[in-house]
Amino acid sequence: MSLALSARLARRELRGGLRGFRIFLACVILGVAAIAAVGTVRESIQAGLSRDGAVLLGGDAALELTYRFADEDERGWMEGVAQSVSEIADFRSLAVVGETRMLTQVKAVDGAYPLVGDVVLDPAMPLDVALQESSLPGAVMDPVLIAQLDIAVGDTFRLGTQEFELRAALESEPDAAAAGFGLGPRTIVAREALEASGLLAPGTLFSTQYRLKFPPGSDLAVLEAEAKSRFETSGISWQDARNGAPGVAQFVDRLGAFLILVGLSGLAVGGVGISAALRAYLASKTRTIATLRTLGADRRVIFQTYFIQVGILGLLGMALGVLLGVGLPILLAPLIEARLPVPAVFAPYPAPIFEALIYSLFAVLIFTLWPLAKAEQVRASTLFRDALSDTRGLPNWRYIGVTLILIIALLSAAAWFSGNLQLTLWTVGGIAGALALLALAALLLRRVAKVLRPASRRRPALGWALGAIGGPGTTAGPVMLSLGLGLSVLAAVGQIDGNLRGAIERDLPGQAPSYFFIDLQKDQMPGFLERIETDPAVSQIEQAPMLRGIITRINGRPAAEVAGDHWVLEGDRGVSYAGALPETTTLTDGTWWAEDYSGAPQVSFAAEEAAEMGLSLGDQLTVNILGRDIEATLTSLREVDFSTAGMGFIMVMNPAALEAAPHSFIATVYAEAEAEAAILRDVAGMFPNVTAIRVRDAIGRVSDLLAGLAAAVSWGASVTLLTGFLVLIGAAAADQSARRYEAAILKTLGASRARILASLTIRAMILGAAAGAVALGAGLLGGWAVSYYIMETGFEVIWPSALSIVAAGVSVTLLAGIAFAWGPLTARPAAILRARE
Repeated sequence: MSLALSARLARRELRGGLRGFRIFLACVILGVAAIAAVGTVRESIQAGLSRDGAVLLGGDAALELTYRFADEDERGWMEGVAQSVSEIADFRSLAVVGETRMLTQVKAVDGAYPLVGDVVLDPAMPLDVALQESSLPGAVMDPVLIAQLDIAVGDTFRLGTQEFELRAALESEPDAAAAGFGLGPRTIVAREALEASGLLAPGTLFSTQYRLKFPPGSDLAVLEAEAKSRFETSGISWQDARNGAPGVAQFVDRLGAFLILVGLSGLAVGGVGISAALRAYLASKTRTIATLRTLGADRRVIFQTYFIQVGILGLLGMALGVLLGVGLPILLAPLIEARLPVPAVFAPYPAPIFEALIYSLFAVLIFTLWPLAKAEQVRASTLFRDALSDTRGLPNWRYIGVTLILIIALLSAAAWFSGNLQLTLWTVGGIAGALALLALAALLLRRVAKVLRPASRRRPALGWALGAIGGPGTTAGPVMLSLGLGLSVLAAVGQIDGNLRGAIERDLPGQAPSYFFIDLQKDQMPGFLERIETDPAVSQIEQAPMLRGIITRINGRPAAEVAGDHWVLEGDRGVSYAGALPETTTLTDGTWWAEDYSGAPQVSFAAEEAAEMGLSLGDQLTVNILGRDIEATLTSLREVDFSTAGMGFIMVMNPAALEAAPHSFIATVYAEAEAEAAILRDVAGMFPNVTAIRVRDAIGRVSDLLAGLAAAVSWGASVTLLTGFLVLIGAAAADQSARRYEAAILKTLGASRARILASLTIRAMILGAAAGAVALGAGLLGGWAVSYYIMETGFEVIWPSALSIVAAGVSVTLLAGIAFAWGPLTARPAAILRARE
């Protein structure tokens, strides 16, 4: 009976329209839309990757080998199960034109490439025509590399010892996404043209991929199982069209999860607005609630009435938010697809819709439960005094319990959807900490304003501003919470981005070597060392044998069963060997083998990674190197610092275990910047097969990638700030009545409009500066925590970003304050004062 009565009362309340609920709806809509939009883009990209998996991969499946080509048995199995097979070798080299040398990622292909999709060239021609040999073999290049080398179609360049003629610019290749991140622009040549180049000699650094096209209806899962069983110990890795670009898919999924968590910040800001809007609405309904209590309505009826009303409007906001969040990416699909390096299928997907609805449902319930619980405490005596604001203290314990359950449910949902419990806890902890800090700052600001007000009697405008901040009915709380949290997120993002890019662009070049030289052959090392060690501009050189291997088993069990999905197991890793303990190596545990040790293989492992993988001294590691399994005993752990971009190997073995295998050497050279060009020219001239990787160029490419990531996160954080601005507008609108009455009193006492406007402006500036300052503190703290504990980089304040946050806080509150000052300034005092009689 009470529920039916509550529904009827709620329906009558809703007849009055949405007055008082506009900000409530706007906050719900924006929060839902942001999460739904991010999820829709993520699902659209994943759908595109799934649909075009074979095109992205370049075939139905790809088998990859490191530093070698398939043997007869492996090639025979491929040709037996596939309709067609394409062999590709991929490596880095220097493209040389005169004295100009640029790093390039070379793809050496056979006549069957590409099995799926098309290579687009300018001028348009088939790839096999572009690569065929006339006087010289042909090649195609990325336009960026063509510009760097300052050449044109018809000109020649050199890879290793082989000359090539540039036949066309490479506009697109179908399997570019599967190649992942490269340190140089792409060059494509014919595989047979490299026979005399010295670039694919045994032991040099290259990988081979065999793209397979199967008969229609083939079961990829069965073929994968057969390949892994047949070649379990050969070091072959399998990938197929079910996930044609796993690196891209994983990156998109992780970035999407992070942006969803940034969206949760926006939802928290919206929650503050929802709560403030609902409190303001219920305050305007105080007499209505008191009248219902006088007529016999109990607390349950009051709660249910406004809960139903809020529920209907909340569902309306969620529906509109889903329409906006899903519809906007679909509407802008052509623009988004033009910016994406991978295909996307834009359409409504149930997963992001469900995710957005779950998040928003929990948020709406959490932020509306307490104001509704307070409303049911209104008594009939409220008819004789203004009393919703007098319902102090905590609500009934059952509402507190339900709120805690909802918060736990929201945390669980966030951890489930993001797939990263640690990141979720950091995000939620940061939001909760920022809200607590802002609430405390708002309380402190009110106290300070109340204390300082008597001292500002000679400055009436300042005194009125302080009175409005510290007096009853102040909007300092909602302004500080909503605007402050949005600015905190932007401040943290700005500091994290600035420090990470600073570590890469500023700190790393000072620690990192000038060049990595790879593919140095053993007989080339004496000449190479003589050139480098006699150069006074060279401060340090490190060199080591270089092989790559895949950890296949740990203590006789598959490695993934022991160490899970640790990054060390994701593909092949660098392996070296050394006799005596190198001077730069620091052992953390165990003992190093004797310099002349020739017994069973032993391995020294990076200490931090060993701890993460659960490895300990005495463990047996099976490492596949060039198709051969080497079982080694873990006898020591070493410090390895990968953050300096110097030489670091996960695994180092005793010489007898590896030195008989074909391999090359790697060297790092630390030199003064002005000497780098001469070093590169001399080494490349002496040893055309050697590839030099300039660390500063690699740093630049990584920095560009980080800039794109920071831009995406900043756009997500901007939605949080927009929501905060709407909450600020709502707080200013809710404050209109009090400010109008205040202005009427001041005018009656002889105050001018200019002085009243100055008072409102000062109040807005104080609130904005306070919100910006607290947000700056919270953002710096959050930025330091993420930089230090997660990114493991140093931290220093990025002052331009930091000061812009405070300026934004002042500007936003000032604009909102001035916009809403016009009503109180133009109102006639007599009409306002009569209404208060």
